Amino acid sequence: MMSNLSQIDQVTSLHKNNELQLFCFRLEEDKDLYAVNVFKIREVIKYDGNLSVVSYEDNTLIDGLISIRDMTLPLVDMRKWFHYDSNNPQRSLLPYKIEHSERQNDVIMICEFSRWTIGVRIYEADRILSKKWTEMEQSIGITGNAQNNKIVSHTRYFDGRLVQVVDIERMLIDVFPWIEKEKESEIIRLKKIDSKKTILLAEDSPTMLKTMGLILDKLGLKHFDFINGQKLLDYLFSPQTNIADIGLIITDLEMPEVSGFEVIKQSKNNSLTSHIPIIVNSSMSGSSNEEMALSLKADYFISKSNPVEMEAVIRELLLGE
Repeated sequence: MMSNLSQIDQVTSLHKNNELQLFCFRLEEDKDLYAVNVFKIREVIKYDGNLSVVSYEDNTLIDGLISIRDMTLPLVDMRKWFHYDSNNPQRSLLPYKIEHSERQNDVIMICEFSRWTIGVRIYEADRILSKKWTEMEQSIGITGNAQNNKIVSHTRYFDGRLVQVVDIERMLIDVFPWIEKEKESEIIRLKKIDSKKTILLAEDSPTMLKTMGLILDKLGLKHFDFINGQKLLDYLFSPQTNIADIGLIITDLEMPEVSGFEVIKQSKNNSLTSHIPIIVNSSMSGSSNEEMALSLKADYFISKSNPVEMEAVIRELLLGE
C-alpha cells in the first residue's frame, strides 16, 4: 500500500527543486510503462473485496463499484480505456480487460483529482520516479490511433525506457461524459466580460485547453494559449510583449519543462509583472497544492475548468465586480 503523498512539506520541496514525482505502472506483463503524478493518487491497494456490477454491456468503461473503508467508488479498467474510441463508443472492450496469468488480487490506484475520487485498475505497480520538469517532454498521441490524446507527456526511466504520462483528466471525461455536457450547458449561460485585456493561458492537456478556450471565448476575452509554463514565460518576458495589455494569467500546475509553481514564482517575483493576477486552474485539488500556490502569491485556485467559478473570478480580477 502507498499512502497519500500529498503533504505540504513534500510539495514545497519538489517546487523548490522544480521536480515532480511519477507513480509508474504497467497495464500488461512486461509491457509499456505508464505514469501518473503522485499528487493525483491517494493510495495504491491490492483489492480482494466485492465488485458491484452496474452494467453488463461489453462497451462499458466502468467495471462496477468497490468499497474501500467508508468510500464507494467507481472502478475503471485503464487498459480498456486505452482502447476506447470516442468515435466508436459501442465497440466491445472486453478483449482489453486487464487479466492476470494466475489468481491474484486486483491492483487498484485510488485516484483523487478535479474533486473526484475513483478506483483505477492497473496490471502492476512499479515504482516512484523523481524527475525534473525540464526532463518532461510534450507528447500527443504517440502510442497509436486508439490511444491518441491519452498521453500528455513522456520522460525516460532509469534505464532509458519510455515512460508515458497518462492524461487522466481525459479519462474522467470519457468515463463520465455527462461531466463535459454539464460544463457545456454552464458555458452557454456565461455572460460576456467587457474588457480589452489579454489573458495568458498555460495548459498541457489538450482536453482542458479546449474547455478553457470555450470558456474564454464565451466570455468574449482575447487569450493566448501555451502548451506549457516555459512557453508562457517566454512570451511574458519577451521584449516585444506589452505588459500593460495583459489582464491576468491562468495556469495549470502540472506541465512539462516548467511547472505552474514556477510560472507563479517568476511572474510574482518580477517587478514588471508582479501586479498581474494569477489564477491556478488545476486538477491537483489537494489542499497542500492549493496552499503552496497561494503562498507563492497566486490570487485564486480553481478546480479544473469550472465555468461558473472561472467567470466570477475573472470578472472580479478584470472589472473589480
